[in-house]
Amino acid sequence: MQELMDEYLTMLQVESGCAANTLAAYRRDLRKLTDFFQQEGLTDLHALTKPLWVQFLYSLKTAGLSSSSIARCLAAVRGFYKHLALSQGSGAFEGIIKGTPKQWVQLPKLLSESEVTRLLNLPAMGQRDDWRDAAMVELLYATGLRVSELVNLELAHINIDVGFLQATGKRDKQRIVPIGQKARDLVAHYIAVIRPQYLKTKKSHALFLTRLGRPMSRQCFWNILKARAVRAGIIKPISPHMLRHSFATHLLDHGADLRSVQMMLGHASIATTQIYTHVEHTRLKAVHDNYFPRKQRNQK
Repeated sequence: MQELMDEYLTMLQVESGCAANTLAAYRRDLRKLTDFFQQEGLTDLHALTKPLWVQFLYSLKTAGLSSSSIARCLAAVRGFYKHLALSQGSGAFEGIIKGTPKQWVQLPKLLSESEVTRLLNLPAMGQRDDWRDAAMVELLYATGLRVSELVNLELAHINIDVGFLQATGKRDKQRIVPIGQKARDLVAHYIAVIRPQYLKTKKSHALFLTRLGRPMSRQCFWNILKARAVRAGIIKPISPHMLRHSFATHLLDHGADLRSVQMMLGHASIATTQIYTHVEHTRLKAVHDNYFPRKQRNQK
């Protein structure tokens, strides 16, 4: 089983161009399947019947996984079995795929506009780290980048004068994203004043650096964001992806079209972006009432 899984992951890396983070997540998810097989005393991949699918799903739930983590795990296993069906030509594997539970839609967790304002308007503490952290948080919200895209930005990827950056997303797909003026000002100050203090005599292509002059990591930025949220009085659990969700939702809430938001987020399918339209019902109803030509008009 492990050899087949390694073969599947290699295929994802070589043929599909999956990022290292995605491959690591799929490896962890597939390991959950092998653990389940061991617990049940199973050795044949064909043994995953529909009742066992339900039992596997229940084991993930009782392990404390969130619904999004469970959905991703099921997607990884389903993809693995599709690969087996194609590579080995086994109709039995196709039957197993049809028996897998479907992924359910979970509304994204996000920050309100007032919470984002408090987070971004924290007073500067006069320390170089604070200027860097403020620039990173402002840029993340202003562009809707994934945290991996943010920390992987290089100096050459951002054009402050024009107000655009080049992001490299999943499967190395590149896109151009505009930057707001506030983010441009903070990043420009960071590049001109703060970044050289981290570098000293070193050289680095990375845009955002740690105190040691090394590229910023996802985990380090996550801790930075949580600390700033505490300062802002935000008590709910926060993650970098919540700012991405907030970016998309707030744009749509203020009248942006879905296609533009899709392009800025780097979604391959607009169906992925449509999850953010849950906040749009009231606004769309107002648009319909105001502009639909068959609306009831007052008689004069």
